[in-house]
Amino acid sequence: MQRINASIGFDRKLWREDIEGSKAHAAMLAAQDIISADDAAAIRGGLEAIEAEIADGRFVFKTELEDIHMNVEARLAELIGPAAGRLHTARSRNDQVATDFKLWVRNALVRLDNDLKALQGALLNQAERHASTIMPGFTHLQLAQPVTFGHHLLAYVEMLGRDRSRVADALKRSDDCPLGAAALAGSPYPIDRRNTAAALGFARPSANSIDAVSDRDFALDYLATGAILAVHLSRFAEELVLWSSDQFAFVRLSDGFTTGSSIMPQKRNPDAAELVRAKTGRIIGDLNTLLIALKGLPLAYSKDMQEDKEPVFDAEETLALALAAMTCMVADMKVNTDSMRRATDRGYVTATDLADWLVRTLGMPFREAHHVSGSLVKQAETRGVQLYDLSLDEFRAVHAAIDERVFAVLTVEASVASRTSEGGTSPARVREAVAAATTRFL
Repeated sequence: MQRINASIGFDRKLWREDIEGSKAHAAMLAAQDIISADDAAAIRGGLEAIEAEIADGRFVFKTELEDIHMNVEARLAELIGPAAGRLHTARSRNDQVATDFKLWVRNALVRLDNDLKALQGALLNQAERHASTIMPGFTHLQLAQPVTFGHHLLAYVEMLGRDRSRVADALKRSDDCPLGAAALAGSPYPIDRRNTAAALGFARPSANSIDAVSDRDFALDYLATGAILAVHLSRFAEELVLWSSDQFAFVRLSDGFTTGSSIMPQKRNPDAAELVRAKTGRIIGDLNTLLIALKGLPLAYSKDMQEDKEPVFDAEETLALALAAMTCMVADMKVNTDSMRRATDRGYVTATDLADWLVRTLGMPFREAHHVSGSLVKQAETRGVQLYDLSLDEFRAVHAAIDERVFAVLTVEASVASRTSEGGTSPARVREAVAAATTRFL
């Protein structure tokens, strides 16, 4: 029973928040004349001594005391005597742990936002550097249209921006303080919940005492945000794996972020990217763990809720590591611009530009232009050449109105430069987007 019941093995991570909450609670009790000023001062002094002991690694955590709350309270009693027993007036471990955990998650969200900002900064630096670097864009992993590498990287900046907006939303939704809800019904003491909420950095006390102790939406918000973020990181990691392969050779990762083979000396394996990709499953699993733990719980508190912390702690550590690795890889990668450019000379990536030219210049309906362009692609495929290698006579054999102006739109440089719509891939638009994203996000 002691082994299954105890949580001190993992909830010791909440020690700072537990002591912070206890300090605020004791100060409020004294301000409301529920405990004496002398007792409040003794409690604060004892809590500060415990804080120093834990920070210095001198504190002895005891499994028989179950959790961080009882470990701190027991040590407080050893240090200051009976006054320690007054600290738990007008609160329960139910509202105490909800407060501790919410404080911890809010701090974790702030750290996550900072890590996301750092990765955006690394991406923006590379995007600005490669605003004119041409690469093939893909759909279905098939060559589609030419784009710039800077434009491609900016897609991830936007993804991470949405992740940061979810972080901000989660912080807003977690801005109510559970402390003072007690076990589930509130307190008969004349407590000032707004006092403790403000002291702990919350905007307000929670509105319903039952909800306060049974709510773990703030943890689900963190995990859901983390799971979506992890999917974004995994998609980018997959591209780094592809791009760094010999078949693509778009980027090169240094020895610092690759590993060799135990038997093949030529290998440069993108292990850091592969591990970021793999860890996504772990974070999604953390979200599922908590969703399943909560799904059948009646109000208010049940011991099942002790299982809320480990998945969140695991996700936080995993995300921090994955983001750090990804940020370093982005800053570290060397872009092979020649290889990217050569890759656009396959796959007829300017076929859409040809169709657009037929619409703009000849006034052709787009569906007809699409058919004409497709016919010319088939002709080029039959000959084993690119569209720009076809002669004007060959173009005119498909449609007599085509003239020599068509060749101006068949280069990938012209294609990229023409995509000037807002959010488009032209180098000028990419530079504008980098500047705008820098203002929005950094």
